Amino acid sequence: MPPERQPSVPALLGTLAVLYFLQGLPAGLLAKAVPSLAREAGLSREWIGLLALAALPWALKFLWAPWVDRLGWGRPGHRKRWVLACQGLVMVILLVLAVPGRAPWFQAGFPLLVLLLLLLNLASATQDVAADGLAVRLLRPDLRGPGNSLQVLGYKVGLMLSGGLLLIATDWIGWRGSLIGMALLTGLLLIPVAAFAEPAEQRPPPPVPRGRAWWRPFRSFWRRPGLGWWAVILIGYKVGDGFGSRMIKPFLVDQHWSQTAIGQLDLVASLVGMAGAALGGLCLLRMRRRVALIGFGALQALAFVGWWAAVHTPAWIWPVALFEQFADGLSTVALFVVMMDYCRRDREGTDYTLQASLYLVATGLFTLVSGFSASRFGYDGHFLLAAALGGLVIMAALFWTAPGEADTRHD
Repeated sequence: MPPERQPSVPALLGTLAVLYFLQGLPAGLLAKAVPSLAREAGLSREWIGLLALAALPWALKFLWAPWVDRLGWGRPGHRKRWVLACQGLVMVILLVLAVPGRAPWFQAGFPLLVLLLLLLNLASATQDVAADGLAVRLLRPDLRGPGNSLQVLGYKVGLMLSGGLLLIATDWIGWRGSLIGMALLTGLLLIPVAAFAEPAEQRPPPPVPRGRAWWRPFRSFWRRPGLGWWAVILIGYKVGDGFGSRMIKPFLVDQHWSQTAIGQLDLVASLVGMAGAALGGLCLLRMRRRVALIGFGALQALAFVGWWAAVHTPAWIWPVALFEQFADGLSTVALFVVMMDYCRRDREGTDYTLQASLYLVATGLFTLVSGFSASRFGYDGHFLLAAALGGLVIMAALFWTAPGEADTRHD
């Protein structure tokens, strides 16, 4: 059998950047734009926290990840076809959301909005399984730092466009024009994705498990040595961040910030977050995984101490927002690189998705109750609790050794 022909590094990295940008579009709509617009429309903080239910597919995507890995195996463009189909569905949903205008979605149509956002996230989460499998399969270990920087950069640009820029654009061209523009941009970016030459797998695929055997790939993943502490870290690493950040936009609305002002802050903070992601990838070319995970996670927790202070000193909002996004970029790259390191050959999409689903389940559960926390403890107490949750996982990481590294507890 002839050897597998690999795509060039620039073509691979460019395609991955586009894929994760597309993935960030619906995520920004749910995480950034909708909470702000919903609060302005008068929805309670409890309801805004419950918007996290629309992100449920991200937590459950491991259930169908084995089929994304296997269906189409052995043909060129296997995972690319999954991406194209999922993004086609995303475009349709964006156009449906644009039809009635903005006001009905935040009134009687709010339950239908949540349902459509759920479907949007289902398509995007399935695309993520395919994109992650492609990235883990084709990125050499020495390219995983820069590759994950591009992943986070692309994702954050998508968040920035559908979050911050959408809030600004709704004041300029309206809700309908903004969503139609987003759908058209998605279609244009699918052109280079369709042109990417994804090589076919040269080996026969592992069979898709059936019946009780369906759980074996997941069980065998966690039975490997050293996975216990990693599971603890994975569950807790982004809990504080998700729990705290859900209430940032409602906090700004309650501080009487306009949607344009919130969008401008989000835009600049996202750019700083991209710089953090780029720096994180460069650091991981030389920095040990364990040192990066602990150090960057500590900065992430410290950011919410900053938000606690900003509640009492509003002049600090801008610097705190920039620092929080910078720390998020660093910590996310570190987390994603280690997740790739734990993936097994021929099960790349399944293993990566299993880990992603675990941390997303934990983060999503805490995000669901974030509105209740902010109502019970106030924004300052809520942000301080988020900082404490982020700090707890750092203690667990002190007992963990990264895959492929010697015991680094002396670091």
